[in-house]
Amino acid sequence: MACPNKKEAGMQQKDNLADSLNDLFTSVSNMVKSELQGTNNQLELLEKMNARVSEEYKGFGDVASGLRVNVEQLKGKSGNFEEYVHQIEEIEKQVTEFEAVISVLDKYVSLLESKSPPLNSDASTLGDC
Repeated sequence: MACPNKKEAGMQQKDNLADSLNDLFTSVSNMVKSELQGTNNQLELLEKMNARVSEEYKGFGDVASGLRVNVEQLKGKSGNFEEYVHQIEEIEKQVTEFEAVISVLDKYVSLLESKSPPLNSDASTLGDC
């Protein structure tokens, strides 16, 4: 009868070992599933974040396109003003030249006034002669 007990004990040890291995594989399987689920959740979050950023950058792209159009319009308008700016610069140059001529003439008149005798109130009678 010793053999049946040993057999039963061996079978029970095999059953315990099988149960332990089964628990181990179940635990490892659950751990792997949890890790994969965590990774899957992270990927879903990343996908949502990418979609949100994509929408945000699309808005920025629309704004940039609008700004580019406005800049092109302003360049066209400022190009029209170039002719006027050139004319204003020419006028400013001529005014500076006229001021120099006027200064020279003013000095010349002052010199003539200092050399000529003063005119008196009888100057109006000279026209009668």
